[in-house]
Amino acid sequence: MDHHVKLPEGSIEKLTTTLNFGPTHPATHGVFQNILELDGERIVSTEQTVGYIHRAFEKIAERRPLYQITPLTDRLNYCSSPINNMGWHITCEKLLKIKIPKRVDYLRIIIMELSRISDHLICNSIVGVDSGAYTGFLYVMQYRELIYEIYEEICGSRLTTNIGRIGGFERNFNATSFQKLEKFLKEYPGVLKEFGNLFIRNRIFMDRLQNTGGISAERALNYGFTGPNLRAAGVDYDVRVHTPYSSYEDFDFTVPIGKSGDNYDRFLVRDAEMWQSLSIIEQAYKKVQEFKGADAEVYHADVPEYYLPQKEDVYTKMEALIWHFKIIMGETAIPKGEVYQSVEGGNGELGFYLISDGGRAPYRLHFRRPCFIYYQAYEELTKNGLLSDAIITMSSLNLIAGELDA
Repeated sequence: MDHHVKLPEGSIEKLTTTLNFGPTHPATHGVFQNILELDGERIVSTEQTVGYIHRAFEKIAERRPLYQITPLTDRLNYCSSPINNMGWHITCEKLLKIKIPKRVDYLRIIIMELSRISDHLICNSIVGVDSGAYTGFLYVMQYRELIYEIYEEICGSRLTTNIGRIGGFERNFNATSFQKLEKFLKEYPGVLKEFGNLFIRNRIFMDRLQNTGGISAERALNYGFTGPNLRAAGVDYDVRVHTPYSSYEDFDFTVPIGKSGDNYDRFLVRDAEMWQSLSIIEQAYKKVQEFKGADAEVYHADVPEYYLPQKEDVYTKMEALIWHFKIIMGETAIPKGEVYQSVEGGNGELGFYLISDGGRAPYRLHFRRPCFIYYQAYEELTKNGLLSDAIITMSSLNLIAGELDA
């Protein structure tokens, strides 16, 4: 579709073109639409449209007991679904006033940081693909696969994991899961270094990313940016540091920040965060190994009214069968209260605002999805830029459609 732009009298009339970038397009990273107005290859304006896969999770949650909400969180940012699961469980524990054992906190941190690496690994390798460099993507995907194998040992699932329970995990980590973790910690640093060598000082890659899709710290804060996209603009806000949860205060790590907030800085921040996550996982694994005897078998809090009993107990003990039935069927009323809990997701601050009126399901539940917030800035980030830059800007923002349309 062509448009004639009305210019001041005496000027030559200018022709612009409207282009639908999405909703079905391999570079949109999901099902959402951008209506671009182009002057040649330069973007004059954009209009974002979301809602193509809206699933009404927040309304569904009002009819579900707490445990049946966990699989909904999987389907927000599915590139790092265990962080979503943990965030929801920590929110429930805050409402229920459950104290979590330290070993459980450390095990959760291992899983959440593996998820962060998986998320950043996907984002940065796709930025490479969208700038024409496919090798890095193919190379690192085998290590995303290894992360998924660790998930699989722990909970039996890979992408949408439904991992963990309110109070901890459904089972203790087995020896194979720790062996695979050790393999990852041993091999991935070398791979990540090679991945960085492919891109960070690559002149073509730098020319494609530098000075494109930039945003100032002030504008990023005004939009409500969090996570790597905010830190790339120079603001060192990280939920793990500013509002620690799951014993993150026990760990030593730095928060990488950028300067210009452009596509290149976002790439560098995520790369640096993967190194920090590796350090956190190593620290957490050492802390887990310090637990001996009975303490090494602790993987959940003692809260029988909310924690599913062992299956063998359900088959042989009446009390376990009763608790199993009450929890599964949502027969356990949750206390009245109003809580907000956030975690540092792969894309930024992932928050859960939960209101309970004392019933069996939340009275109201709101997900704070970071993607939905920073997608509003897409027009400002791409206006007056080239069409090819718009593709990379979307990649470096790490837009996940499942998180946009909750």
